[in-house]
Formats: sequence, structure tokens, C-alpha cells
Amino acid sequence: MDRRKKLGKIGEEIAVHYLEKNGYQIIERNFRCRRGEIDIIAWGEDEIVFVEVKTRTSKICGNPAEAVTRQKKKHLYLTAEYYMTLRKIEEYPVRMDVIEILWEHHQYTIHHIRQVY
Repeated sequence: MDRRKKLGKIGEEIAVHYLEKNGYQIIERNFRCRRGEIDIIAWGEDEIVFVEVKTRTSKICGNPAEAVTRQKKKHLYLTAEYYMTLRKIEEYPVRMDVIEILWEHHQYTIHHIRQVY
């Protein structure tokens, strides 16, 4: 596994731990379809939360969440819509979040950005 993928997997593990610690129940991880991928799908605060995780080792190229472009948000939305139709749960309220993880000097900081779309 290349370094970038390994960092991404570590970031997802940190995000799952963070969400569980904050009362979320993880429903599914790495849901994929032709429309895109969703890193984490969780239940929390009486809604389904679709989470995109962005992990970086520095802010040289900006904050990690800045990598979630308008196009990426569109794919996230379409994938979430498909997931809800597939699971027959269209009636539930939803939210789309980004969890930024900045991993520097063997320490990390987490920034949970709610309702990005």
C-alpha cells in the first residue's frame, strides 16, 4: 500500500474512533458505487451522517477540507442519495460532514465540519 493510501486509512480509523467517542454509531464504511464513495456512514444526532475524511501531513496545500471541491460534494450527494434509495431509508434526515485530520510529528488534530452540503 502506498504512503498516501496508508495515511488515508489511518485517518479513517481516527475519524471512526472520534465519531464513536462522540456518540455516533457507525453503519457502514467505504461504501462504493458507480457514482462515488463515502468514507463513513453513521447514525448520530437523530440523522444519518455521511462523512468524508480528509487527512494531510501539513497545511502547505491548505486545510484538508479544501480538497472537498464542488465536484466532490456533488459525487458525495449523489452517492448518498443512491445509498438511501438502495437501503430504502429515504425518509430519514441526513447530513453531510467532513472530518479533517492533520497528522504532524506523530500527533493529530481533528476538525469536524458539519453540514458541508
